Amino acid sequence: MTDPEELAAIAIDTAFQIHKDIGPGLLESAYEMILAEKLRSKGIQVDRQVPIDIKYDGIEVKEAYRIDLLLNHCLIIEVKAVEQTQPVHAKQVLTYLAFTGLTLGFVMNFGMGTFKDGLRRLVRNHSSSFASSRLRANHSDGAAG
Repeated sequence: MTDPEELAAIAIDTAFQIHKDIGPGLLESAYEMILAEKLRSKGIQVDRQVPIDIKYDGIEVKEAYRIDLLLNHCLIIEVKAVEQTQPVHAKQVLTYLAFTGLTLGFVMNFGMGTFKDGLRRLVRNHSSSFASSRLRANHSDGAAG
């Protein structure tokens, strides 16, 4: 399965169930590991802590960032376990999308009272197939929205 929208639906449903069953209170690393294993059990390829190299003005920085979860090489998930997400968390995912050339990513915060309040969908250079989502930010101008 390489359709990011299909992967997104499965990832959201899986993460919602984890939040429903466990609730807030674990460390981020625990939610990351549980989510990764649950998604793998559904036949999804999940890579954890994927390093990203960046190049800027002839300077290369090896492993400048690490993606928490990369699903089937096409969907990024940044896992958080904090009381409130900050704008920098969305900007972080948008940066990952820009440097990987991918289009769709999520911030999934397991630390909030409801999973819905901790979920943020981020789309970079979206096509019309992504345009229907009301949870969207564009990175085409370098600013998060």
